[in-house]
Amino acid sequence: MSLGKSALRWIDDRFPLSIFIKNHLVNYYAPKNFNFWYFFGSLAMVVLVIQIVTGIFLVMHYKPDAAQAFASVEYIMRDVPLGWLIRYIHSTGASMFFVVIYLHMFRGLMYGSYRKPRELIWLFGVLIYLCLMAEAFFGYLLPWGQMSYWGAQVIINLFAAIPLIGPDLAVWIRGDYVVSDATLNRFFAFHVIALPLVLLGLVTCHLVALHEVGSNNPDGIDIKKNKDKSGVPLDGIPFHPYYTVKDLVGVVVFLMVFTFIVFFAPEMGGYFLEHNNFIPADPLKTPAHIAPVWYFTPFYSILRAIPPMFGSQFPGVVAMGLAVLMLFFIPWLDRGAVRSIRYRGLLYKSWLGLFVIAFLLLGYLGVKPTSVWGQFGGWLGGADRAVVVARFCTLIYFLFFVLMPWYTKIDKTKPEPERVTF
Repeated sequence: MSLGKSALRWIDDRFPLSIFIKNHLVNYYAPKNFNFWYFFGSLAMVVLVIQIVTGIFLVMHYKPDAAQAFASVEYIMRDVPLGWLIRYIHSTGASMFFVVIYLHMFRGLMYGSYRKPRELIWLFGVLIYLCLMAEAFFGYLLPWGQMSYWGAQVIINLFAAIPLIGPDLAVWIRGDYVVSDATLNRFFAFHVIALPLVLLGLVTCHLVALHEVGSNNPDGIDIKKNKDKSGVPLDGIPFHPYYTVKDLVGVVVFLMVFTFIVFFAPEMGGYFLEHNNFIPADPLKTPAHIAPVWYFTPFYSILRAIPPMFGSQFPGVVAMGLAVLMLFFIPWLDRGAVRSIRYRGLLYKSWLGLFVIAFLLLGYLGVKPTSVWGQFGGWLGGADRAVVVARFCTLIYFLFFVLMPWYTKIDKTKPEPERVTF
């Protein structure tokens, strides 16, 4: 017996390594007809590993202290060997994480990956998305630049709009009456320790739930319905080596794009790294325009589109929160007869298209200052055009969810095939 087999047998006697590999890779049968859209799940795992590894190296030199944080980031960029590269990989990874996650979620909406029996997979996925948003928000403050400081100040102040408990809640989150050293320390702890642990746990649950019920496919049909005499799905192939090799192609292409951004456009014109964040935080000087990073801007636009009530921004805060929470209910809102968009009718395709357009427009408007919102002149009774567009897109966003039980139920669908197609 070779040394490798002896070592594997020794491990198997003490830990179920071979069984784990067989159950979740070799003997896990995935549909034959996976397409381009199924790259993004594995790409999300790749970016997660990149963020954890680069984050570890950044923590070695970062100082979570209001007096030293910005200088420590500059030290990493200028004096630590390859520190600039590690920092740019981490900052680019943060944005690319959301690019991959948004495309992964869009694939779920297209092919009905949230439908029975995969509701729990979708719920774990939305929880991962919320965890990523919190992780990105806490990490956003750490460079202690102008946009980090004032962006955190604005976002935390939104909690103060909650009636009765708002002001006390904002103080509790900050750990002080203003964003200060106490805020930086607790955000650092959440970003580096607490949320990564929660994120890894949710990813594990997501994968376990996926392997329990099996993967969806572009046809939206269950491959477990058609099996041979040995119980192997007729339309399934082992995940390894077929999809591990296929995913490597997607990973290589993704890393080519990723490295191009890191080396040639790490700031992406101020969308990945804002120009104001290269200026040390100054509590006495407010930037001309404060906006969150691009992946938060659709929800920020919803916040700004809702008019205040009695001088309070609370209605906008509620709308912004509901915009995220509505994602949890999709598995029960969809009453369609089929899963995949391939066999859906015009109604669902139209509403999904409008939803995507509204989301992208809200994201664009969210990065623009309110002065730009109003520069187009009066329209519709004096309201600014950009405000009207933002409110219309907000309406479309919520109607996509609210009307889903109606338009999915009456939608004229095509019959699903018995077997997967190519």
